[in-house]
Amino acid sequence: MTLSLVKSMINSPKLRLSTAPLGFSRCNRWCVSLPNMSSKSIPFASLTISASSENAGKKEVVATEKAPAALGPYSQAIKANNLVFLSGVLGLILETGKFVSDSVEDQTEQVLKNMGEILKASGVDYSSVVKTTIMLADLGDFKKVNDIYAKYFPAPSPARSTYQVAALPLNAKIEIECIATL
Repeated sequence: MTLSLVKSMINSPKLRLSTAPLGFSRCNRWCVSLPNMSSKSIPFASLTISASSENAGKKEVVATEKAPAALGPYSQAIKANNLVFLSGVLGLILETGKFVSDSVEDQTEQVLKNMGEILKASGVDYSSVVKTTIMLADLGDFKKVNDIYAKYFPAPSPARSTYQVAALPLNAKIEIECIATL
């Protein structure tokens, strides 16, 4: 279906395909532009097609017994399109299924250790992480979490969002999810 869409775009009389520079940018792939556009308009859209990748569009479940299992109908992580998507990780102890303690510092440390095991099972490590999302029960814990987080993600640190949420599973103090590159 995608290939037929691309073919119809290529054969459209209203589009011009070029590998030459358009506007202010150099196009190193097929470029699509609309006729009669000024150079101040969006000059092109880059279109990349990879028909040779056998794994394109496939996803692979990542699971490890070295980190607590998912609490519901979801995976610890999924590999897809050269990325690894880790589900939210809690500060649970593998052997007991209970939190390491009630302190946000201890839970943060345990979350990041659990995350490291899932990353390792995915074939990557902390340096491969490009985006994290931190959910806190209390945004007042932001600095405490940052101090611990910085030990696991030295510069250049991944992009990150941090939110205070109404509640977390099992009344956790913190949950972290991330995306890493393969």
